[in-house]
Amino acid sequence: MTDFTTDAPVLRARTTPPKREYYAYFALIFLATLPLCILTWVLSAARRMALPEKGPLAKAWTQARIITPQIFSA
Repeated sequence: MTDFTTDAPVLRARTTPPKREYYAYFALIFLATLPLCILTWVLSAARRMALPEKGPLAKAWTQARIITPQIFSA
């Protein structure tokens, strides 16, 4: 039989942030990076005279996916 009186299991607090907060930060960062991504996409298309491989929405989405977890891990 196991004795739990001296080594009682420790209940750990929830360490993951709420999803709503993550999505709110993600949306704000996405909207903040979107104008700059559109500008760089237009300039890149004008310079090369061809459409870049990734569109501005995909670039902004990628930037938001990179930046948002860094905020929560700090």
